[in-house]
Amino acid sequence: MVKKRSVFDINFDLDEEEDAGFPAGNAPAESPVVKEYNIQGHPLQNSDPVPNPPAPSRRGPMASAISETLEATSERASAEAAIRAENDALAHEHVRLKRLGLITDLIQTSDVHTDKLTRDRSANVDPELAELKQSIQSVGLSNPIRVEQTDNGYELIQGFRRLTAFRELAAETGDPRYSRIPAALVPRGEPLADLYRKMVDENLVRKDLSFGEMARLALSYAQDSGVEVSDAVGTLYASALKQKKTYIRQFARVLADLDGALRYPEAIPRALGLDVYRFLDAQAGNAMALKKALIKQPERDADAELAILRAGITAKKAAPKPAGRSSAKTSLRLGLPQGEMRVIASDGKVEMRLPRDFSAVSKARLQRGIEAFLAALDQKD
Repeated sequence: MVKKRSVFDINFDLDEEEDAGFPAGNAPAESPVVKEYNIQGHPLQNSDPVPNPPAPSRRGPMASAISETLEATSERASAEAAIRAENDALAHEHVRLKRLGLITDLIQTSDVHTDKLTRDRSANVDPELAELKQSIQSVGLSNPIRVEQTDNGYELIQGFRRLTAFRELAAETGDPRYSRIPAALVPRGEPLADLYRKMVDENLVRKDLSFGEMARLALSYAQDSGVEVSDAVGTLYASALKQKKTYIRQFARVLADLDGALRYPEAIPRALGLDVYRFLDAQAGNAMALKKALIKQPERDADAELAILRAGITAKKAAPKPAGRSSAKTSLRLGLPQGEMRVIASDGKVEMRLPRDFSAVSKARLQRGIEAFLAALDQKD
């Protein structure tokens, strides 16, 4: 017996508000989506519902890959631009520090020349050089030399003793470490006066820098720059006390009058140098006599040279007065714009006292003034 299935016809009546053209469970696209925010404190709790929000866009795999590639390229370009900007800033800073002489590098000692500037340090034996070499071997060089770069190497500005110590250590030990020395670069083309000042200011604070060395440097600078020796002293030693500059000018007068006959000016004590200055200033022929005494002993050392100077000025002081000289004196006082001048005239001597540093007057100008003075005395009324 066959069982017979029952068939039911089911009719679904759609509400009037619903559109029968959509399957069950799907809302029509134009119908608003209403969200309720009943959470206390929610920022949208009392806001109106948003009608018809845009449907989220959907991208394919190719579009996503292209977008990600563009984003990565943009990020890489931004990173490269930041790196270039940083490199440019570092390059500008390097140039700035180099101009200020704050860039330090190791350079070959054989590439350093000492021709442009006359050194304020004597080339004779330096008793402290051994101590400096020992310090370099123990702790290294804490203060680099200063050089100016040239077309064929470097020109030394500061650090003659340090450079000498490195060269001697390289020769004595054979250690290649001493063939290169730390050096700071100064700007190229700096004025000659500034280069001399850099060298002078470093050594001026050293108590063992003698007046003879400072005077010799002033003479060299005056010759190189074409200025008077007095002006050279004022330029190079502007930071020195007035009395010290006077001593330097007097030592410079001694070196100039003896015209290269002195071999060890750095060994002359201040007191002896001033005595020699007064001795040379007393009479024109004294310079020639002292120079001849120095030339007679070509193999002399520093001590022998000092002994010659002392003997020369002592013998002149002890020389008896020539017979027949008058002991009469004439004195007068003159009121001048520079101050009161006192004049004492005697047989073979005229002494003029005025509040003025006559050692600051150049040798040529002083000579012209004395010649004019004597010519005026010989004129008939």
